[in-house]
Amino acid sequence: MWAGAMGYGPGDEEAGIAAIRRAHDLGVTLFDTAELYGWGTGNNEVLLGKAVRDFRDEVVLATKFGFAQTEQGLGLNSRPDNIRTVTDNSLRHLGVDQIDVLYQHRVDPDVPIEDVAGTVKELIDAGKVKYFGLSEAGPQTIRKAHAVQPVSGLQTEYSLFEREVEQLFPVLKELGIGFVPYSPLGRGFITGTAKPAGQYDATDMRNTDPRWQPGNFEKNVEAVARLGDLAATKGVTVSQLALAWLLAQGEHIVPIPGTRSAARMEENAHAADVTLTEADLAAIHEILPNGGFGARYAEEHVPTWV
Repeated sequence: MWAGAMGYGPGDEEAGIAAIRRAHDLGVTLFDTAELYGWGTGNNEVLLGKAVRDFRDEVVLATKFGFAQTEQGLGLNSRPDNIRTVTDNSLRHLGVDQIDVLYQHRVDPDVPIEDVAGTVKELIDAGKVKYFGLSEAGPQTIRKAHAVQPVSGLQTEYSLFEREVEQLFPVLKELGIGFVPYSPLGRGFITGTAKPAGQYDATDMRNTDPRWQPGNFEKNVEAVARLGDLAATKGVTVSQLALAWLLAQGEHIVPIPGTRSAARMEENAHAADVTLTEADLAAIHEILPNGGFGARYAEEHVPTWV
């Protein structure tokens, strides 16, 4: 479990490669990236491809299509021709012959999901892609896509701070679709290192994240402190507790915590060794029964599920 990232300030290629290789040493086999990550500042797919070159056949590589750069800013584009172009670019950037999991990064309301699924099916039939995934998709969209090309995984934000996606779990179970939580540590808040909005690099999205704003920030800090106290009784970190909680929600769940640090990577990977008792789960529920304080995106950026 590992994810590339964007929106968290400047990165360091050498440190990123070291983190990925350390993850492999620790038994991590799923690595997640996207065309979007690093646009204009150094492509994350290229970095990931470099990092896994010596063990590519031992890991699962996932990437995504669906965003577009326009004069107005970031837009959506899941037209079949663009999916094919992005896929060929991703294969080249990663330096591989096949993408293991290809996700639609965000649902494009201007392109029928059946056309998207059909295009990915063509790519699968051509051997360029192995499995099809969706991200931030709702139940009708999932069903329509699955009817054309089986959906292997849904990727959506899920953590102790964000629970809304649980409403989709019955559909995923019914159709046999795996679930990949992104931002499983609440965009880093649940590591216990959160700073108030405005104290991050100017390019860092957490400056505008509602959970970091006055009022919400203090409540979330208090909740993480209480989680930290519980984690200490088990001899683990609050990050490990949060990831272990996710793993305890079902065998179909594979979280993808992102990090640039080999040390953080090691900490996260060892969360798989943490066993939570029913009493632990009850204590966690008491601290955060319904998630954290503040929406996961500013209102205009919250994905719409259909």
